[in-house]
Amino acid sequence: MPKKVTKAIFPVAGLGTRFLPATKSVPKEIMTLVDRPLIQYAIDEARAAGIKEFIFVTSRGKGALEDYFDHAPQLEQELRKKNKTELLEVLKDTNMDSGAIAYIRQHKALGLGHAVWCARRLIGNEPFAVILPDDVIAAEKPCLQQMVEAYAETGGSMVAAMEVPPEKASSYGVLEVSEDMGDMVKVKSMVEKPEPGTAPSNLAVIGRYILSPNVLSNLNRMKSGAGGEIQLTDAIADEIAQDNPVYGYRFRGQRFDCGSKSGFLQATVSFGLAREELRDDLAAYIRDIVNMEKAAE
Repeated sequence: MPKKVTKAIFPVAGLGTRFLPATKSVPKEIMTLVDRPLIQYAIDEARAAGIKEFIFVTSRGKGALEDYFDHAPQLEQELRKKNKTELLEVLKDTNMDSGAIAYIRQHKALGLGHAVWCARRLIGNEPFAVILPDDVIAAEKPCLQQMVEAYAETGGSMVAAMEVPPEKASSYGVLEVSEDMGDMVKVKSMVEKPEPGTAPSNLAVIGRYILSPNVLSNLNRMKSGAGGEIQLTDAIADEIAQDNPVYGYRFRGQRFDCGSKSGFLQATVSFGLAREELRDDLAAYIRDIVNMEKAAE
């Protein structure tokens, strides 16, 4: 039986330039979907999957991210005084136990593979998860929890995979499949951002991984890949070359690319409609907009 996955890496060193000017002073990961920051969705998903140690790979200007997970005694005192117990409970989810969270600096933006490599000493010789907070997944059972349960049966390394239209495949790492087992596929190779028309399948890798510690050894070579960056997919592909199993997992849920403005807005609407106290007003507003557009045609 494979070792339990209890550590997760959150690469959050990016500058978030697509969201300027907002990200000039606010880390992108603190931007909110409805009333919770992107990073909170990632943390909640990790907790549901049994993660106990949270490793953030950060860069300069991410102080607000660290403060977010700290206790806020003055705020808590004020809420107690006003008997706002529900809000106090909400705040509890944002607190992290001392020692459960660690911050590592990535001094140069050399790619996702390099960001993961920066955390190598905290991982040691254990399997670990990687969660990209930009990828927010709405699912009945959280995506990483689905993967951890599947991983308990297979071991090896595992990536979350979803089907994408052929014309969009060049934006992703794409899997070449050697065996299709339904929810799971055995991976023959991985191609990072293939040229249009050359993708080996329509199964794209998205921002959830469970990885063998061997992947960190592969990253030690600091091999530059697509875009001149150190690619995590290349280090995972090296696992296949060494005859170590790699699986793709077709998760159940809807993924939103919150690294783009369009995806962020779609996620905001979707998560807003999922909230009982917001649904009616928001749905009515959307209907009004659609009706006005139809009337203007």
